[in-house]
Amino acid sequence: MFDEDLPLKPKTSLKNLEPMSLDELKAYIEDLKSEISRAEAEIARKSAHMNAASSLFKSS
Repeated sequence: MFDEDLPLKPKTSLKNLEPMSLDELKAYIEDLKSEISRAEAEIARKSAHMNAASSLFKSS
């Protein structure tokens, strides 16, 4: 199955930041940064896999 065949996930709604304290907001930012790092690592992993497959089938 290709990524294009997967159903699109609905966009999540924005979190209400108004009731959050400064400490909660800082923790929320750290959680988001961690999630961004995780997503970037997955992008790098998939890119490396795609490049390896591409070089395997590259005609000279």
